[in-house]
Amino acid sequence: MKKNFKEQLGNIKVFVFDVDGVFTNGTLYLLPGGEQARQMNIRDGFAVKYAVEKGYLIGIITGGEDEPVRWRFNRLGVKDVYLPSQNKVEDLKNFMAKHKIDPATVLYMGDDLPDYNVMKLAGIPTCPADADSEIKQISDYISDKNGGEGCVRDVIEQVLRAQGNWVVE
Repeated sequence: MKKNFKEQLGNIKVFVFDVDGVFTNGTLYLLPGGEQARQMNIRDGFAVKYAVEKGYLIGIITGGEDEPVRWRFNRLGVKDVYLPSQNKVEDLKNFMAKHKIDPATVLYMGDDLPDYNVMKLAGIPTCPADADSEIKQISDYISDKNGGEGCVRDVIEQVLRAQGNWVVE
């Protein structure tokens, strides 16, 4: 029998996230010249940076291919950014092999069907409140926050609090 979400938090050492629909609300702004822009939640960014500073490993696996996404996560301290991911399952396997990661220690957050198979490899699959219904069905935890509205901060803060590593205890 699988432990409940809160009981599993003590095992997490690694976070892996999709971008669009998780860090963003899924809206793309089309700019003159064909460039695209996304809006990201600043509190999600704080949580990522803080988790990195506390020694947690974070990976980003996204089908998007905009270099500003890589730049944003690199500035937050995330070194493993897979974009554009053509095969999220293979990218997660490569990430775990590179860092000798036990899948049971991975919390993955995705929101849509391209995340379905990769989420099944993670110790704790999670999703935002507005995720696709199939993603919700396989998630151990559904945030009460939508994509782009703090769902990343939600899961990072819960893990760090459970392990006594959050800013304020």
